[in-house]
Amino acid sequence: MVVDDVDITLAAPSTAIELRKRFGMSFQEGALFDSMTVFDNVAFPLVRHASLDADGIAGRVRQCLALVRLEGIEGKYPAELSGGMRRRVGFARAIALQPEILLFDEPTTGLDPINTAAIANVINRMRRELTVTAVTITHDMGLAFRIADRLAMIRRGVIVGLGTPEEFRSNPDPYIQAFLRGDVPEDEEASL
Repeated sequence: MVVDDVDITLAAPSTAIELRKRFGMSFQEGALFDSMTVFDNVAFPLVRHASLDADGIAGRVRQCLALVRLEGIEGKYPAELSGGMRRRVGFARAIALQPEILLFDEPTTGLDPINTAAIANVINRMRRELTVTAVTITHDMGLAFRIADRLAMIRRGVIVGLGTPEEFRSNPDPYIQAFLRGDVPEDEEASL
């Protein structure tokens, strides 16, 4: 992965650490700490990496939760939240340190259409209000078309399609068209 002309996989450890601080990561299904409250989950990176006092941390946690539309749930535990709410708490934790780049790993897996739409709205809101670069890994093409400025499809480790949503929809590549229709490409059926 290359960030600002630096290959992060080949960089010196100190350089890689500094580059990684520019990223916020939202893991699939939130990856929250079950034994911690929502407040403590969002505050976790702040306690470890920010120079804020308790009031500063509390204020930042409230800001992050407000951005993902989860005001007032700081005292709840992950088990008390719906799947969509857990994902949004994960988003709040990902933005706590004010990253420049947000990575979302399958943010809507297992969610119903209403929660999927809510997640798309939150991602678009974060992109707008935080002016960050957002990279989303997803198999959900509805989500991809709803949030993306540019799409890339990877097949067997190679980018086979790249472009705006409109360019992607009209890409004549048979694999891409089969994927968009939800069909099994002929050359893939035997390998499934």
